Amino acid sequence: MSKFDRFFYKHNIRNLSLYIVICYAFGYLLYAINPAFLELLTLNPERIIHGQIWRLATWVLVPPDTSNVFFVLIACLFYYSIGTALERAWGQAQYTKYIFTGLFYTVVGAFLASFLAMPLYGMDFASAGYYTSRYFSTNYVMMSIFLAYAATFPDAQVLLFFLIPVRVRWLGILYAVLVGYEVITYIVPSLNLFGIFAIVASLLNFLIFYLRGRDFSRFSPKEVRRRADFKRAVQRGEREQRRGSAPFTSASSPESPRKMTPYRHKCAICGRTEVSNPELDFRYCSKCEGNYEFCQDHLFSHVHAVNGNAPYIVPNQNAGTPGSTGNNGGNESGQE
Repeated sequence: MSKFDRFFYKHNIRNLSLYIVICYAFGYLLYAINPAFLELLTLNPERIIHGQIWRLATWVLVPPDTSNVFFVLIACLFYYSIGTALERAWGQAQYTKYIFTGLFYTVVGAFLASFLAMPLYGMDFASAGYYTSRYFSTNYVMMSIFLAYAATFPDAQVLLFFLIPVRVRWLGILYAVLVGYEVITYIVPSLNLFGIFAIVASLLNFLIFYLRGRDFSRFSPKEVRRRADFKRAVQRGEREQRRGSAPFTSASSPESPRKMTPYRHKCAICGRTEVSNPELDFRYCSKCEGNYEFCQDHLFSHVHAVNGNAPYIVPNQNAGTPGSTGNNGGNESGQE
């Protein structure tokens, strides 16, 4: 575990989604009292450099939408539910790191957009800061939470318009297409640096999260050639079997050994990996001492590793059943 991960492991925030909703509610209350209050909270790099450093934090109070209180209420309830689900699945530390890295990338992107816009558009720093505050908000940061939820729970269903059940996977794909189209509109017909940086910086944490979880080794030339050779060998064996000249040999038999594919995730109890069982999900346990990862069947059913002892399953326990809790109170622990 890196120092960066250890920092969030020690300083994670429990029920972070609730605090986000509270921030939005407070920001909407300020807007209802006096809309001018929100102008003092926005992410404006020019004002920050000139002493208004509270804007580095208060911009998260500005709700994504202020035109419809009903929409704000529904959005807060929705993001609270999916954020809580992510926190339970990832663990408090991983979810806290995901949110705060997204906020950090947004702040860095706002400053870069302001500094690059001045020579590109020939504007002064005050104008660049004003346009930056118009585009940079928590809108895309919150959408990155939805994309992470869609990537983590692709088969979950939500009721579109409260009536139509739709898998989250398709909503995530639809939103990705809409975001891509929005980026194109910021590029053509005229380059809008503020809009492009606002989208890319806010969604950068999701891009890093998604790409780190993908296995791109199958696209390497060596792996492509290996699969082609294996396919030709299988076809040759099938032809020889049909002619009766040689028995067919499967790829898993001792006569045709295959090179083991490297894996990234392995269960500390059963030893299964994402290569041997691609249908499994793997998570880390935040209550185990050490870096132990478990499959979905043993995530909540193992006894935690403490005092130098490795995690284990209590004998005569139905450890292979997803959802069994064992003796470790797994339903109450956060996994990272």
